[in-house]
Amino acid sequence: MSNRLKFPVHIPFVEELGLELWAFGDGEAELRVDLAEAHLNSWEVAHGGVLMTMLDVAMAHAARSANGREPGQGPGVATIEMKTSFMRPAEGRLCATGKLLHRTTTMAFCEGRVTDDRGALCAHASATFKYLRGLPTRDRQAKALQRSHDNPQTEAE
Repeated sequence: MSNRLKFPVHIPFVEELGLELWAFGDGEAELRVDLAEAHLNSWEVAHGGVLMTMLDVAMAHAARSANGREPGQGPGVATIEMKTSFMRPAEGRLCATGKLLHRTTTMAFCEGRVTDDRGALCAHASATFKYLRGLPTRDRQAKALQRSHDNPQTEAE
């Protein structure tokens, strides 16, 4: 896709990092970011936490994209586990892709990749996500998924 998309859910941390959604649907998602100083570690390359966040969000969106006929209309997902391998320092404009490998009614199994602007593989991950309609918090109240302001929905699916 050639145009940036709106995120289907409101994720303040992702917005603060400046991540952009470029593809979302059919069990796949793509995120991009132009690295800024705030993204760097002491070696002046992308901090591993930035790469892991990109991978987590790309895979979670890939898992979500398979729910419902309208992208972004399915329930939320929570990361259950994630394994990340770092291949090389990440610099410049980064692209994270997520792909849904398999799903059940309650779980999604995904993989993700981060490449740099030359197409070199910087990091790879696999993760398991649980589909959720709400997230129980410490007071045992379920918090609803925060839809994007551009994608309001009256009730969670």
